[in-house]
Amino acid sequence: MDDVVELGCDHMVYLSERARKEFNVTFRIVILGASYGSLLSTKLLMAGHDVTLVCLPEEAELINSAGTIVRIILKGEGEPRLIRSGEQPGRLDARTPDDVEPGEYDLVGLAMQEPQFRAPPVWKLMNRIAGAEKPCLSIMNMPPLAYLRRIPGLDTESLRHCYTEPRVWDEFNPDCVTLCSPDPQAFRPPEESLNFLHVGLPTNFKAATFASGAHNAILDRLAEDIASVRLDGLDVPVKLRVHDSLFVPFAKWSMLLTGNYRAITPEAPRSIKDAVHSDIELSREIYAWVDSVAARLGASPEDHVPFEKYARAAESLLKPSSAARAAFAGAPHIERVDKLVQAVGRTFGLENAAVDRTVDIVDARLEANRTA
Repeated sequence: MDDVVELGCDHMVYLSERARKEFNVTFRIVILGASYGSLLSTKLLMAGHDVTLVCLPEEAELINSAGTIVRIILKGEGEPRLIRSGEQPGRLDARTPDDVEPGEYDLVGLAMQEPQFRAPPVWKLMNRIAGAEKPCLSIMNMPPLAYLRRIPGLDTESLRHCYTEPRVWDEFNPDCVTLCSPDPQAFRPPEESLNFLHVGLPTNFKAATFASGAHNAILDRLAEDIASVRLDGLDVPVKLRVHDSLFVPFAKWSMLLTGNYRAITPEAPRSIKDAVHSDIELSREIYAWVDSVAARLGASPEDHVPFEKYARAAESLLKPSSAARAAFAGAPHIERVDKLVQAVGRTFGLENAAVDRTVDIVDARLEANRTA
């Protein structure tokens, strides 16, 4: 029995890490969301694993006929590379939610915006994923409510109002869900087709561990395989880093509330750079307050990213955040990490006037969109 291991959540027997390496076994991963999800899928394809992207019918048709393209600059180069899925050792296909059977996959990636999960076909797929008890790696900014149930002492019932549809997460076993901080900045350029993604800031995905050792073996193997990829002998940025702390992904919260949500102003969207650097001391104050909320949850100083490092990175973020773009494009709902952090802070008696002001501005913008 040295070559098998029983997974804690779905009780299926898989080859052990040693056996998979010996026999060069390929993992099959399904990722919900073909926009930001195509960045993770490209890294997995380059590492030799197979990926299914779940998306809209027109996206699936395009991806199945032409593949995906990720534009990224390698370290030490001045011009970006175009990395095409069809040229990688792993195999890619795309399907609509109704056509996905979770039992066929080793791992599920969640890369949609939180409001999209309430769409009936996606919600039904999520119920099938929950029933199959497959390990789920979220690369959403908004942490799945099921993941927050893994945080000791956190009253998740008081946070349900922050989600567009909290019932999506009710059937999930929290032990089968983990969170990955989506630090890399990437977007679909409006002048390009739906299968094209531009990576503006090629930082790393930082994932917390699962509760199950067997699920962590999958995560560790994927991280190792991604790290070993070379393109023309050069290292390829955007790694998957696995951390023991549940709170490492929460380091993104301070960045989101300092930059991304403050890119939404009452009048118009502004760049993340302007949101951060127009009043650097206020930005520092907000950043520190959000870090203090994560610390009350249990985060250690090592889990945080220093403000100075974030402020330097923000200097290159010359476009409005995806939240700001969506809010001013008329979206009735967006991911509300701002409201979630405000609510978590209030459970500890922590409040911040600047954060409250941001939440009020976003609330007003979205309410205007819904009224319109």
